[in-house]
Amino acid sequence: MKPTLIASLFIFAATSALAAGSPSLTGQWTVHNSIAGNESDQECKFVQTETKLTGTCKGTEKDVLITGSIDGNKVTWKYDSEFNGSPLTLTYTGALDDSGKIAGSVDVDPYGVTGDFTATPSKEAGK
Repeated sequence: MKPTLIASLFIFAATSALAAGSPSLTGQWTVHNSIAGNESDQECKFVQTETKLTGTCKGTEKDVLITGSIDGNKVTWKYDSEFNGSPLTLTYTGALDDSGKIAGSVDVDPYGVTGDFTATPSKEAGK
């Protein structure tokens, strides 16, 4: 009985520590893109539910829905959009650093173009 109780307490403590150490990405973010020599900024609203990331980013003509995931400090999300009437998918892969900023690369399919991005939380992110 006693070893089972100790094991249960250890698992609870380890799970609680992992949950407490995971920052929430929920909130408003400014994403700065540098793709094929073009610089742009966009506002995104992330909603984090455990390891799942959803939300919206402001496109040029309308908001686009994002889907993604969080695994430790690795963050990925993507959305479908269009350029000059042609459909495209942007996929963001980055890492959350200690300062709370996400930095990484963005792939634009089907064009095979890549670039870099940084995402910085606004005051509401993480609350």
